[in-house]
Amino acid sequence: MSVRFPLALLLAGSLATVAACTGDNATADGDVSLTSDEDRALYSLGQILGRQLAELELSDSEMEYVLAGARDQVRGAEPQVDADTQQQLISAFVQERQAATSAENADQHAEQQAYIEAYIADGGEVTDSGLAYRILEEGEGDKPGSRDTVEVHYEGRLTNGDVFDSSHQRGETATFPLNRVIAGWTEGLQLIAPGGRIELVIPAELGYGERGSPPTIPGGATLIFEVELIDVK
Repeated sequence: MSVRFPLALLLAGSLATVAACTGDNATADGDVSLTSDEDRALYSLGQILGRQLAELELSDSEMEYVLAGARDQVRGAEPQVDADTQQQLISAFVQERQAATSAENADQHAEQQAYIEAYIADGGEVTDSGLAYRILEEGEGDKPGSRDTVEVHYEGRLTNGDVFDSSHQRGETATFPLNRVIAGWTEGLQLIAPGGRIELVIPAELGYGERGSPPTIPGGATLIFEVELIDVK
């Protein structure tokens, strides 16, 4: 298995910079208040490295070791180990984590595919792209196109029933261009007219893919949305 971790090592300076910034804007639990362009730039550097580390699924305690190494490096402290001599250990660790993640993803893909197949067998429709759906109400008037802006109410949940997003809970509708959302929404909302409702079962490749949208949507997740199309702008 190839090791993709070296890219994260190249970005370690970014994390070291962020780790060193523990000024007045940092809170006790590690949250920060982004009040300047410099704050936002530093936070973004941390995000870049985080994307590389995400596949390792590090726990909070494991991240503390990463941050400790970064802080020691940027502050010029005496290192507890010499990173240059740990390349073999790093590679073995990364390969082990990637192998575990791949096995977990394979199991999850099988479960998600089984869910979609059961949904279709129970009367759901499916498009050529793999989007499964049920039209709950057709609505009236012209259906939106892929470049139209729509106003909707919706609820999104995982296959285990956990709700990860809901305009109903926020108490306000959502408005957005259909070409700026996940592919499952772009395709699905074109199937109903204003006043219509649709249930969408969106496989990962039409949703947030293998990366997901942490922390609420895991990688490879199938998403279920119930959407009411209120208006086409």
